[in-house]
Amino acid sequence: MPVCLLRAERASMAAKRNPEGPPVPLFDPAAFRLPAGAIHVCAAGETPVLHAQGAALDRHAVDKSEGPAGRARLDAEVERLRARLGAWWKVETAGIGLVSSVAEGMSMLVESLDWQPGDVVLVDAKEYASVVVPLAMRPGVELRFVPMNDPAAVAAAATGRVRMIAVSAVSYLDAARHDLVALRAVADRAGAMLVVDYTQANGWMPIEAEVADFAFSACYKWMLGLTGLAVAYWNRARQPGWAPATAGWYSIVTGPRPDYGAPIALRPDGGRFTRGNPAHAATYALHGALDFLEAIPQGVVQRHVQRLTVGLLKRLDAAGIASITPPDPAHHGASVCIAHERASAVVEGMAARGVLAWNGRGRIRISFHGYNDERELDPIMAALTAAMAS
Repeated sequence: MPVCLLRAERASMAAKRNPEGPPVPLFDPAAFRLPAGAIHVCAAGETPVLHAQGAALDRHAVDKSEGPAGRARLDAEVERLRARLGAWWKVETAGIGLVSSVAEGMSMLVESLDWQPGDVVLVDAKEYASVVVPLAMRPGVELRFVPMNDPAAVAAAATGRVRMIAVSAVSYLDAARHDLVALRAVADRAGAMLVVDYTQANGWMPIEAEVADFAFSACYKWMLGLTGLAVAYWNRARQPGWAPATAGWYSIVTGPRPDYGAPIALRPDGGRFTRGNPAHAATYALHGALDFLEAIPQGVVQRHVQRLTVGLLKRLDAAGIASITPPDPAHHGASVCIAHERASAVVEGMAARGVLAWNGRGRIRISFHGYNDERELDPIMAALTAAMAS
């Protein structure tokens, strides 16, 4: 069946799983390697693998094994992925690059800037380490901590020589969603760049990455990809002169062999983010994920998962269990988080009762994707309350 017809068929099937209608999954759970009998609500940590990705990885194995012709196909898949990711983020393909992780991409960016003593970066004290640590280790950079969910507070803190506002679109810790348009306005007034980590948003909500100067995202969560591959975006209109401080064979322009006596010419596009071989296997796997995800509009996925977050938050409230996640879906992501001193034990207890949630940083995190549905909410609550009581 042609790809366009296959996607139309999947879109039709998704429509039949109307997110405004009966409580059924938006995605067919049989498409995933879900553990038998378990409710999987840890998309913010790791998502299950699609069965179709096995075929994608088999295709990678064939191409990798076929010498120069196969290598040409490997590289073509990388360029095809950049184009798909650009369309996914509504930006030009030329701005998209691939890195191994958000931590690598953020480190490359931080290392490339001409920091001066007194330079200020605004960041939330609850921000993820991949964003903060490269900045914290840079001599002379002042980290100024401010709640990113309060743009007025960010504006008030934007005094002095502010070089950057660094923020996750959705917080990994409490699932708070940040107003990137408002933060863009603050950055513009301060003459600062806005750097965004979309990891906790990418795959379930529409993204318009052009709001950022630079943006990154892991792909192994809601994007249904594998570790070892992350998206990097360079807004060339906002930062036309940007260049990384380091490079490798893949990120430079060469002829048959490089002339090391001449100035090094970087690739003119986002390909300069990738210093060495791209993660080809993870690239093929992400194509398999996008084949699945592109059949369903991102806005439909967002409505589906946030109906589940709202439903769970209402049940928690009725049970007298406090959540640290903002109750308004306009201000939260696809997760619900509960601060708890025994978070690890509670998550283990939930797993023993057939519900796979996530723990860490002193909180329980329950995250939804399209394979979940409202019928799972009461069993989740039963497992949670039993584990908290034990």
